[in-house]
Order: sequence, then structure tokens, then C-alpha cells
Amino acid sequence: MKTDKKKGSIFTRVSDTNLLLAITIVIFFLMYIGAIIFQGGGFTKPQMFFNILNANAALIITSCGMSLVMITGGIDISVGGVVALVSMCCAVHLDYQGGSIFTSILIALGIGIAYGIVQGFLVAYLDIQPFIVSLAGMFFARGMTTIVHTAPFNVENKAFNALKLTRINVPGMGSYNKKGIYVPAYVEIGVIIAILVVLILFIVLRWTKLGRNFYAVGGNKQSALMLGINVKRTKFLSHLICSTLAGLAGYVYFLHVGSGSASHAMGMEMNAIASSIIGGTMLTGGVGNIIGTLFGVLSLSTIQNIVSSAGLDQAWWTGITIAAMLCIFLVIQSIVMAQKKRALK
Repeated sequence: MKTDKKKGSIFTRVSDTNLLLAITIVIFFLMYIGAIIFQGGGFTKPQMFFNILNANAALIITSCGMSLVMITGGIDISVGGVVALVSMCCAVHLDYQGGSIFTSILIALGIGIAYGIVQGFLVAYLDIQPFIVSLAGMFFARGMTTIVHTAPFNVENKAFNALKLTRINVPGMGSYNKKGIYVPAYVEIGVIIAILVVLILFIVLRWTKLGRNFYAVGGNKQSALMLGINVKRTKFLSHLICSTLAGLAGYVYFLHVGSGSASHAMGMEMNAIASSIIGGTMLTGGVGNIIGTLFGVLSLSTIQNIVSSAGLDQAWWTGITIAAMLCIFLVIQSIVMAQKKRALK
């Protein structure tokens, strides 16, 4: 008599992607609730959560692109350099060349698309390792950022600064300050853009043929070829979308900081990779969820705020905490996947 294993265990009923997503969400809420209970203060106010979104809107967009590439089994470590290059080019264009907001956005997207075309072609059609290609791209972007302008400076363009200071109030989420004055909660424009990116990519990955192709190529390239999937084109598109999103993230980052500097977005590529892994995206490819990536960024930023609130302001404490957090998530992923494989036998 045959038994239906699908009814035997949670590991056999839930897909790899959804299982890792659930773990990420649960851990994030436990971490944030723990911060509220043990540290209180700003964590009890909704604006603290919105500030996390405001400060990390660019990282959310970058991490979404990174997750897309990682799902196909690749990686892109040039995204931080692209963000810095976009910020500097847009700053110089606005202040020194009399540019407009519209043309600066076109520059940002143009840089991202150009990077995506070149890197995607090298990885997909010339079969060069994505780590090597994106490493070269990172060095090129950082070098070009310094060539465009050596010294950091704040943008004085009035139209841009008006856009930068635009705030979108969140109704019903404000709080009263010490003087009893009601202060409305707000988010920046970049947060709205980041949420739209998350929603669009979620729909693409879940309900479109292209999204299924990304998972198929990352899961098993040979099987994808047998199914008639154009593996090279799929890889190319993943890198094109990732770099385009890096260009968009560069402008969102620029909107948040309002300046150009060669030191901007240092380490953002590593944070994007960490956020993707924490969000349940597997380095081996074929498994990942954009919603999980969003919660990965939130988890990473929350732990940084917890460390800072605890008075451990030195940079190494943040690095140690993130390293420990990554190890924990990788161990959890390994245990869960091992349990699932055992349950399927």
C-alpha cells in the first residue's frame, strides 16, 4: 500500500523557497520584538521602522537584483561601485553641467543598463565566471567615480534638493514628542520606489515564464536546456536586470545622501549578498524569494540598530554581529534542507 509523503511532514508540504522565507520572517519579527522588549526607546515608535526603510531603500533595490542573479546561480559584486558611480555622475551633472532631474535619472539608468549589457554578455555568451567579471566591473566603477570628480561635495541644485526633502506621511502611525506635539510618521520617495521594485520582481518570479526560467537555470542548467529554455539569454537578462536595478538604486541612494563621493556605498555589494542569504536565497542557485530579500535587509539593518543602541558603536562590533548572523542563517538553511531531503526519502 502506497503512502502519500506529502501528508507526512511540513518539510514535504512546503517548497524550499517558502520554507526559508517563513524562517526569515519569523526570525525578523522575533528580533524586532526582542529589541522593543529589552531596549524599548525608539524601537517602540513606528518611525524607527520607517527610518530603517528610509536608510536602506537603495540596499533593498540592490539586494533584489542580487537575489535575481543568485537564483540563476551567479553573483554580481559590482553593484556597490555602480551605485557610487551613479551618485557621482548625477551630482556632477546637476551642479556642474546645469542638468535636470529628468536627465540625471536617465544617466543613472543608462549607466546601469550599460553595465548590465557588458557584464551579461561576458558571463552568458563568453562563459566567463560572474565573480571575475563583476570584480572587474567593481574596480572599474570605483576608478571611474574618482575620475569623474575627486573630492566629495553636496549638491546645491534647488529642484533636486526639493525632491530630496519630499516626505510622504503615513497616516495613523505618528507619535507625540516630549513637548506633546504630534509628529507624523513619514517615508522618503526612495522607499516607495523600493517597494514597487519588490512587488514587480515578486510578480515576475512567481507568475511569469521568465521567472520560472530563472529558477530552472539556477536549479539545473542541463535540465533547463532539455526543457527548451534559452540558458544564455536567461543569464544575460538576470545580469541586465541586476545592473539596471543597481543604477536605479544609485539614484535612490543619491536622493537619500544628496552628495557625490568616491567613498559612497562602500561594502554595499557585501550587504546585498548578506541580505539575500538571510532572506533565504541559496548561493547554489534555484532557491530564493524577493519578499525574503526584503526581510533580509530589514533583519540586517535591525541587528545593526540593536548593536548601536546597546552602545557598541565601534565598526567591528557590527561586522562581528553580521558575521554571526550570517553563520546562524546558513546553519539554519543547511539543517532545514537536510531535514527536507531526509523527509523525502
